[in-house]
Order: sequence, then C-alpha cells, then structure tokens
Amino acid sequence: MPAFDPVRDAVLNSPIDPSSSSYFMPPTRRATHLSVLLNSDQPTEKHKRPNSIDHLLLNTDIPLTFTDPESPISRSSRPSSSSHYTPSSPPMPPPPSPPPPAAAPYNPVRRTAPGSILVPLSRAEMEDFKHYRGQGSSRLTKRKRGASNEPDTLDQPPLKKLVGDVGVVVQHYNSRPDVGVVQRLESPIIGLKNFNNWVKSVLISRFAHPVLAKSPSSNGYSGPGRGGRGGSGKVLDMGCGKGGDMTKWAKAHVRELFGVDIAAVSVDQARSRWESMRGPRFEAHFAALDCYTEPLSKAFSPAKLAQPFDVVSMQFCMHYAFETVQKARCMLENVSRHLRTGGVFIGTIPNADILLEHLDELPPDKDDLSFGNSVYKIRFENRDSKPMFGHKYWFFLQDAVENVPEYVVRWENFVQMAADYKLYPVYKEEFHQVFEEHQEHPEFKPLLVRMKVVDTNGESAMDEDQWEAANIYIAFAFEKR
Repeated sequence: MPAFDPVRDAVLNSPIDPSSSSYFMPPTRRATHLSVLLNSDQPTEKHKRPNSIDHLLLNTDIPLTFTDPESPISRSSRPSSSSHYTPSSPPMPPPPSPPPPAAAPYNPVRRTAPGSILVPLSRAEMEDFKHYRGQGSSRLTKRKRGASNEPDTLDQPPLKKLVGDVGVVVQHYNSRPDVGVVQRLESPIIGLKNFNNWVKSVLISRFAHPVLAKSPSSNGYSGPGRGGRGGSGKVLDMGCGKGGDMTKWAKAHVRELFGVDIAAVSVDQARSRWESMRGPRFEAHFAALDCYTEPLSKAFSPAKLAQPFDVVSMQFCMHYAFETVQKARCMLENVSRHLRTGGVFIGTIPNADILLEHLDELPPDKDDLSFGNSVYKIRFENRDSKPMFGHKYWFFLQDAVENVPEYVVRWENFVQMAADYKLYPVYKEEFHQVFEEHQEHPEFKPLLVRMKVVDTNGESAMDEDQWEAANIYIAFAFEKR
C-alpha cells in the first residue's frame, strides 16, 4: 500500500459534485481539500462553497448551533456530506461596531466631610504609650471613643499648639507616667512626697472644710449621698495635673469637682483616676485649658458655672502664671470671678525670699548660678535683673520635675494684685512652720503616721536633703470678701 499522503487522500475521498458533470466532462470532486479551503480568497459564485473559510466568516445567514463540548454530538445533527447546499441569499457584511462612549471628564467630588482622617500621635502620647501598666494603651482606646455625653466637654475649645517655656512644661507633665500606688512607694523621695501631701491635707482641712460645710449648694448636708451626688460644696482644682488630690477631696465629701490643667494627657489621667475611684464618687468635670491665658467659660458651659465655687485650689503650679503680668491677672480673674463671697483660695508656691537669698549668696565670680543638693537643683539665668514678672529659673526635683522653667512669685506683689480681685490673705507659712504648728494637733498628728510622713516612733521618712527641698515652699490661703 502506498505511503500515507493527506493531500492525495483528501482529494480522492472528496464527495462528488453532480452539478459539475456533463456529457463531455466527468463529475468533479467537491473542493474540500486544504488548498481550496485555505487559498480560495476570491471564489466565483459557482464555486463558492459553504464550507470555505471566507464563506463561514462572511455569510451571516447560516445558523450556527453551539453544543456542549463535553457532550457527544450525534451524527444526525451533522450536515450530510452528500447533501446539496443552495445559498438562499448573498453574504452580508457584518454590522458596523457602535462608536466607543466618550470618556467622562475627571471631576471628583467629595461626598463626606474631611474629618475622618487619622490623627497622628504626639511625641508626648508616644512616650505615654510606652510607660507603666498599659496607661498609654488605654489612652489610645480613648482616642477611638466617641464624643462624651457630658455637656461641658462639647464646649471645650480646640487646643492650641504650645511653644516656648509653656510647651516645655506641658511636654514634661504629659510625658510623665501615672504610676500606681505600689510603684509610687518605690520613689527615692517618697518621704518628701508624703510630707507635701500632708501639708496639702492640712490646708484643705483647716480652710476648705469649714467653707464647704457652709456652702449654699450643700443644703445643710455635709456627708456623701446616694451615688456620690450628696456631699457639700463645689471645688475648682486649677492645675489639677493627674488628679493627685482626688482622694483628699473625696474625704472632704465635696459635692462637685472641676479639674482643669494645661496638660491634656494629664487631664485624661485625672479623669481615669476619678472613674476608677471606689465607693461613692462626687460629680466631676475635667477640661484641658490654659487658665493663664483663657477664661474658664471657654471650657465649661454657663450652666456649669452658674453656681459659684466654694474653694479654688492651686497646688505647686501658680508660679507658672508669673511669666507675665497679663498671665498673672488672667489667673486671678479665673479664681475670683467664679468664687463666691466667703469662699477660699488655697495653694502652695515656692518661697521667693529663700530663692533670691540663695542666689545672692553665690560667689560674685561664679558663672553657674545654681544651687541645691542631691534631691533638687535651681539654676538662674541672671543675677542682676530681678523683675517682678518673668524672673525665670530652671527647676529640677528628683523623680518629679525634669528641669523645667519656673518664675519667682514675690509675695508682696502677689498680695497687692490679689486685692484687686477681692482676695485677701488669711494664712501664709513655710512648710517647716506648718509642720511645727500642727505636728501635735489631735487630728494632724495621727495623719502624719497614716500618710507615712513619720513612723510610729516619730522618726521621719525624709533625709536632710529632702527636708531642705520641702522648705523652699510656702502654703497660703486667701478669702474672697
């Protein structure tokens, strides 16, 4: 048998076309071989066959049947190879393609308000996040929380970016961790801290308690009420920091406390401390505000301030206001405007006489105008100029204050200014004098032991350096008349 030849076999096996036969011409085979199928670009009408490629592509009259490629095709569905095909109509050109749609002009429109972007953490918040017992983590959680339901928080102004000396102070206090009671006991100056707290407790007991008991808002009641809504009096803690005096005001059975501070992170920590207090709580409101440049009315609604305060407390912070006369007067305006007649203004400040005395004792040829000991250090920038306002020095206190700018508060100048706001001094003592006056008092002597200022044998928890650091401060009380 001859070798396999696909072209020859295709021709020999092509079906016979009877229409091409005549008397003189034998029947020819239908052109199904590859040469005709592939090369017949311009066939004549007579030889145009339905099985040529150009016919299959151009003739739209031939119905096409699509079948599932997985299913077998029956032979009956295929056209017979011996059937004769007569085209019913000439081939039609394909319909023209529709033109592509015109591109829409680029014109994006904002559909939502531009308030959903993430706010990056500040440097202080990043430091806070790293510190003690996940306090930074709870701070981040609060950032995700919705707006508070308290009306006064809705009235708070946006915080300004603080620069200069104020920015240094704010960054310092915001970055300090809010440690727990156990870790606080490990402080190297725990004796000094306990003593300072004891002095503040004496101030509150001697001057705040009697005024709170006579508060018009107490209705003659001086104890805690249901849900902490009882109690007597209204207190403004200006410069509340992290809420270190919260327990003292709870023991005073106050009815309502307002806490404000320029350090926003510290204010959040004070609010968290109040929320975690055990037992009945007094009503409390907190706000971040610079009380030396802005009025309280920017932080709290008129309804909140309608009832005046019975007590205003400023502990270890008033000296920052004496950078300028404008700041000092704004501070006194905030104290007096919202303090009732008969109310008291209590606080603690560095003793200007002690500071300037140490400065004058430095040798004339000494360039480093600093003094102190292992616990504290004070450094002045100039020994010749001693202005009433803006007399700056840098203060360091171990485990408490990391070299921040402070300002001298001259007592006589302070008293004269306070009189312009109907505030008059009723008490002023250095810390060692407060101790000498109250160490045998029937109420405050046991408190010295309970607050671990001394042990049961009367021995102090402070060394000499801590005692010296304590005695650069004075305690004061003013009454509004």
